Amino acid sequence: MSSSCLFCRIAAGDLPAYRVYEDGRIVAFLDLHPIREGHTLIVPRQHHRWFEDLPADLASEITHLAQRIARGLKALYRVDRVAMFYTGTHVPHVHAHVVPMHDVHDVTSQAYLSDEPGRFAVPPALPEADMARTAAQLRGSF
Repeated sequence: MSSSCLFCRIAAGDLPAYRVYEDGRIVAFLDLHPIREGHTLIVPRQHHRWFEDLPADLASEITHLAQRIARGLKALYRVDRVAMFYTGTHVPHVHAHVVPMHDVHDVTSQAYLSDEPGRFAVPPALPEADMARTAAQLRGSF
């Protein structure tokens, strides 16, 4: 645990949160600035900065809990889809977002949203040669 890490402090119970689940390894609580009502964060109690640093079994536990929460969100909000993604933009402690999607663009980057509700700009496509090169590089990187 890092005493300066917001999510470590929440996981330890030192800071309040609207908890929806907790066990010995992970804690889930509502995001204070939700994309949609019900937006839940899942964090490991143990401090890991990035999702690729998570032990595989812990990443699996987080995903399994996200699936359980997604089923609950679907029932509560009567939505067809729930997004799950990892970010580390504001707090450098790995956290998964579980978001009920009322619109297909609920988790779209602000860069692609237009001023008109329900509309977005499609990001430009890369040339096929660039796509092929990137795919080959990525295949060889892991």
